[in-house]
Amino acid sequence: MPRRPIVLAALAVSALGLAACGGGGDQNQTLTTEADSANCPGDVLDVVVSVNQWGDIVQQLAGDCANVTTVINSTALDPHDYEPTTGDIAAFEDADLVVVNGADYDHWASDAVANLDPAPAVVDAAEVVGVEDGHSDEEEGHSDEEAHSDEGHGSVNPHLWYSPEYVQQTAQAITAELSQLSPDAADYFTQQADAFTTALQPYDQELTTLQGLASGRSYAATETVFDYTATAVGLTDATPEGYRDAASNESDPSPSDVAAFESALADGSIDVLVYNTQTEGSVPEQLRAAAESAGVPVVDVTESVPDGDDSFVAWQLGQLQQLADALGGGQ
Repeated sequence: MPRRPIVLAALAVSALGLAACGGGGDQNQTLTTEADSANCPGDVLDVVVSVNQWGDIVQQLAGDCANVTTVINSTALDPHDYEPTTGDIAAFEDADLVVVNGADYDHWASDAVANLDPAPAVVDAAEVVGVEDGHSDEEEGHSDEEAHSDEGHGSVNPHLWYSPEYVQQTAQAITAELSQLSPDAADYFTQQADAFTTALQPYDQELTTLQGLASGRSYAATETVFDYTATAVGLTDATPEGYRDAASNESDPSPSDVAAFESALADGSIDVLVYNTQTEGSVPEQLRAAAESAGVPVVDVTESVPDGDDSFVAWQLGQLQQLADALGGGQ
């Protein structure tokens, strides 16, 4: 089957808040789900996904009409620093479609594809949602003017899977590309997309619930991982500016930045602390202890899908329910 040689250029932007992200292990658990050609009305495709945040979504959208390989399927690895193996490169070479996050989050995957001739089709989530030139229209809950004027906020938040809108837009682009590559299965892919929309309903309903609970409430975060979701439900970002800027620039916060964060936790300026459990370093742990001492609820989130949990919806829903409880929704 001829491939449509579409290559979307990797974005030359800096990823946000990556210095403290977890990882460092050298053991990966690349996951491959096999197609069932008997149930596919068209050509079976080979699809490679860079990271597991998008892997389950692609599997649901492709169904029985694609062999889907997710390259990084373990929290032991940091996607920003990953070095693809010869097996990974071979998978890219054989792929009909590659799905990447983009925004310089998984540049190794974009680089690998760019070196292939002929190249597979590519869906780059950052390209799809319009994150370009180092800025995002939704960036960190700021207005477009603020996002482009604040020196400390020039980098894109690459954690696009935490934006409900971006997930929908990227899913639509994946379905369109699958249908283009296997046109006889286009109706099947439409059905899979409808089923995915149905599967998202509990997630969407929890977001709606949170929009009511979050009105007039604030949060602060040890990293920017959850910011898109926090913005979507209407929470105000009360993370002290100096700390947020340090995280944005992948640098260590100053002692005064940490002190300001602890003070905001103590004086009631922050209603919820969002804590990335994949974070390494003593400062986030110090802030968590300060929140607990001040009686500020802590919501645990992860940057990537936890090991052993293959469902995007279940992963996200569990975190949203934690947030609802922290805001008093469980009372």
